[in-house]
Amino acid sequence: MYYNLKHFRQNSYSRDLAVTYATSYALTPNPEYRYFPSINNNSGDCSNFISQCLNAGGLPMNYNSKSMWWYNHGTLNTKDDTWSVSWAVANSLYWYLKTNTDKAIEITDLNYLELGDIIFYENYNNVIFHSAIITSFITINGLKEPLISQHTYNALNVTFRKSYAYKGVHFFKIIIT
Repeated sequence: MYYNLKHFRQNSYSRDLAVTYATSYALTPNPEYRYFPSINNNSGDCSNFISQCLNAGGLPMNYNSKSMWWYNHGTLNTKDDTWSVSWAVANSLYWYLKTNTDKAIEITDLNYLELGDIIFYENYNNVIFHSAIITSFITINGLKEPLISQHTYNALNVTFRKSYAYKGVHFFKIIIT
């Protein structure tokens, strides 16, 4: 597949800052943000964590009513914080990035992935249900494989391949222009 490499060169996303944030808070969530625990093994904190990583890397919050992605800290504690749906819900974050091509592009070739890029997981109902950030790479049989950090079950530098059933993965190259 052909990708317009012009987008990759004009990137103002700090992959180092995003990955530093991710590796700092992968196992112990940042207490400055509301944490969404998993309820009955359904849902959780994955996209809230990924949004924090993206914001740390330089993705600016967007309060535009047509395409919102934001988090506001409350005055007392994280219990009175507010956020957009796209900040905290995997399917909404996926569509936010997919439709804002000045922020990210979906790619299929793992060779174009870099630290700080995002992976979304799709279930058999065609719904995006999980998100993770690439924080390292390993080489297996001569092929580059991403390692991810995530929340919902908190993990640092684990394989992006899951042991549970899912329909597919979507790789997003972050390209803030």
